[in-house]
Amino acid sequence: MRVFFRMMKFLKPYWSTMVLGLIASVIFVVFNSSSVWLSASFIKVLFEGDQAQVEQTVDTSIPTTEEVNDLNNKIKNYTENIIRQDTPTETLKVLCLVIFGIFFLKNVFRFLKALAVKFVQYRLITDIRDELYNHLHKLSLSFYSRKRTGEINSILLSDVKVLKNAFTVIFNRAIVEPLNIIFTIILLFIISWKLTLGALLILPVTIYVIGKIGNAIRRRSIRNSEQIAGVMSILSETVKGIRIVKAFAMEKFEKNRFFRETKKYFHYMFRTHRLEALSSPLNEILGSLIAIILLWFGGRAVLAGEGLAAEDFLRFIFLLFNIMNPLKKLNKINISVQRGIAAGTRIFTILDEEPEIVEKEGARALTTFKNNIEYNDVSFSYNKEEGLVLDNINFSIKKGEVVAFVGQSGAGKTTIVDLLPRFYDVNSGSIKIDGMDIRDITLNSLRDNIGVVTQETILFNDTVKNNIAYGIEDADQSKVREAAKAANALHFIEELEKGFETEIGEDGIKLSGGQKQRLTIARALMKNPPILILDEATSALDTEAEQKVQVAINRLMENRTVFVIAHRLSTITGADKILVLDKGKIVERGTHDQLLSDKDSLYSYYFNLQFDV
Repeated sequence: MRVFFRMMKFLKPYWSTMVLGLIASVIFVVFNSSSVWLSASFIKVLFEGDQAQVEQTVDTSIPTTEEVNDLNNKIKNYTENIIRQDTPTETLKVLCLVIFGIFFLKNVFRFLKALAVKFVQYRLITDIRDELYNHLHKLSLSFYSRKRTGEINSILLSDVKVLKNAFTVIFNRAIVEPLNIIFTIILLFIISWKLTLGALLILPVTIYVIGKIGNAIRRRSIRNSEQIAGVMSILSETVKGIRIVKAFAMEKFEKNRFFRETKKYFHYMFRTHRLEALSSPLNEILGSLIAIILLWFGGRAVLAGEGLAAEDFLRFIFLLFNIMNPLKKLNKINISVQRGIAAGTRIFTILDEEPEIVEKEGARALTTFKNNIEYNDVSFSYNKEEGLVLDNINFSIKKGEVVAFVGQSGAGKTTIVDLLPRFYDVNSGSIKIDGMDIRDITLNSLRDNIGVVTQETILFNDTVKNNIAYGIEDADQSKVREAAKAANALHFIEELEKGFETEIGEDGIKLSGGQKQRLTIARALMKNPPILILDEATSALDTEAEQKVQVAINRLMENRTVFVIAHRLSTITGADKILVLDKGKIVERGTHDQLLSDKDSLYSYYFNLQFDV
């Protein structure tokens, strides 16, 4: 229930609309019960040909000694006074008009109730989805390394949709159906408190059945959500890597893997819906059993001239069967609530996730970069179990210098540069820019001063212009063009069908590898940061594309402080400093010539290995 009440907190901004919906719901219920009450009067007028008989029945059928029955008589007399005319035909005409009026007004207020409910429902879902998306942007990279993309997509889309369906049922029925039941029970007590007490025997049994089935459905719904996340993960991986799947002829393997997951999902879903399918018939059977017992004993009493009058008994039976439908809908409400709670639990696992990288209170903005960057005794591990990824790293780089990192995969090269924009925080030691610890700098100003070009190109399903000007509002077209020209990208952009306004597709799928890299370089040039992190972008390209990209990279590096993760050592021969890493430690440092002069150095080994010397 804690999860349920947390979800309900999203209602607070819309309480006034909910009050209007509640008022409309109460009026709707009153008119709905009135329509059932008048049904007995309709049958009576139709089959009681003499008006005097009608009056006689009203006055003498119920003993006046009981207070409840006095109320029953008063309501019947009030109804009779409204519809009674000089002849049965006139009475029937008035009754028909009254019933039509009641049904008309009932549906007017049903519409108003539905309108209020739908407005609140869709605002709620929009708010929750926006809150989720907003929170995802606050979370650190470590969160995304732990969570699968398919799981995040499943929560943001599927679970929020489940929550929408739950809100739909809750708001449409959780208010109306209990009111229907309460109002109908009041009328039943007014007619006969003895028969009503007998009818209410069904409620404890129904509530118990609803509760047991609902709990089982909630448990299964959690498993369903987890399983569909697995299905979406496989789908996402396959679509993204379809080129590799086809290149390795792994279509059959991937299909079988997907089919296994969907088969599990089918079994989970079928078991859940089997419970749902059982709950409604079971409750109806229980309700029908009680109703039939009451019909038998009450009907015998009427036929024997004991107890209720025929009109009252008929009205009682109408109302009793009218209460069965709301009871069944209450069961569906419970099922939807349990599903919603299961979805809400997964949603709150994200909303409760605390970002590891937080901005320090009183942090200062980094307005300019003037002097140097220092790594002082920096150590880092992604988690305690894996041990240190970086161990006591020390180095400094002056403004305008280029420092390159060399080492085997897993040596810690990427981790070193990821610490600078605070994608992760150091476990010990410090990183300083112009003597100021980066943890004392506001995140936005820190990252505004740093540009990143990675080996893996990240582009968005948008126009060429918007990808180059990413993060810059109202970017000047001439500056976008200059950045594209400097990145050696202008020629191919102008050959595209719509030039800078061409949509490049998801992940830039319409472009070649070299073209995509040049767009990312143009994006970095457009940002014009004083500090540049360069995960050498040419290692996956052919010779011609590499040459074009390398020219763009050289232009990008001009007059900047550059951190280079080196894959091809030929590209860093002019670096001011080269740091060789091994198992998280700096084992060698110097210029290209200095390191190469030592024939036994690790750098010489890598260089000779790469160039087959």
